[in-house]
Amino acid sequence: MNLYESELYKQDLRDSLKAVPCVEELKNSSVMITGAAGLIGSYIADMLLTFNRESCGNVKIYALGRSLERLEKRFEKGNDGSLVYVRQDVNQPFLCDFPVDYIIHGAGNAYPAAFNNDPVGTVMSNVAGTKNILDYGRTHGAKRVLYVSSGEVYGQGDISLESFREDYGGYVDSTQPRSCYPNGKRTAETLCVSYTKQYGLDTVIARPCHTYGPNATSADNRANVQFVNNVLNGEDIVMKSPGSQMRSYCYIGDCGSAMLTVLLKGKSCEAYNIANPEARITIAGFAGEVAEASGRKLVFENPDAVALAERTPIAKQVLNSEKLEGLGWQGSYTVKEGVDHTLKILTDGKI
Repeated sequence: MNLYESELYKQDLRDSLKAVPCVEELKNSSVMITGAAGLIGSYIADMLLTFNRESCGNVKIYALGRSLERLEKRFEKGNDGSLVYVRQDVNQPFLCDFPVDYIIHGAGNAYPAAFNNDPVGTVMSNVAGTKNILDYGRTHGAKRVLYVSSGEVYGQGDISLESFREDYGGYVDSTQPRSCYPNGKRTAETLCVSYTKQYGLDTVIARPCHTYGPNATSADNRANVQFVNNVLNGEDIVMKSPGSQMRSYCYIGDCGSAMLTVLLKGKSCEAYNIANPEARITIAGFAGEVAEASGRKLVFENPDAVALAERTPIAKQVLNSEKLEGLGWQGSYTVKEGVDHTLKILTDGKI
């Protein structure tokens, strides 16, 4: 499915832009997006392309990724010329050399198969990669760097808490390879605020919860993506765990508007949870919504060795969004609505 042929996807982009307070501040600026072919990065790029096309935004968008082919394929039908492809592995010395106003750093491993197969790369892309981005911003005139962290920084939080606020520490077992992701994110957050203190580079942090949408990549093996892939392939959803873990979910339309809100209005050196309080549900509950929307069944099976290795130890990951809402942002999509949009966009309304 070509996303740009979907009227619903295009309307989601418009609605996301409307949900960003002070979006006009981006006019005539330049924005670098790392991980631009990924779930969050590509949607933000599409938002900015829509802003340029429909609101005369005149934003220069630099889309960074390790694969030029992947970038070109992702934006082939949507790029109006204001998006520049830049082949760059953030872990390597930067070959590009142009000034930029804002940097949104979302590059890095973000799904369980990558954590399991490449834990070292997962850590280093968050630490070394983030350092390279911060150095680039410091030497190329960036007004602000937005670091895309994760709700996983709260680790195995206290399940008696209703939700986790930004000042909550949580617990991560540093001796487990699976901790490569949350600990890499934690270290990168500290690196960001350290650059602000030591070098005066303005940084802000976003912690998205479990984000999903029609633009998920083919390599993404997160549970919510696999549920959608199952039903699109005409299969029932097979879960290899009870799925009782409680989660905050966020449709990409909400995530994109929240990210730009934090970029423009968030306080320097502070972190903001990206979550919609109307979209809290268990993993099994989310799977059930996908199954119901598609007319498929939800089936439970015993896990195999791979499923056990990739399973998260986090029993609860519900993020408090009051700080984000204090910036003037409001979520728009419940889980049911987000799942409905995802499936309709990917099937051209046939589900």
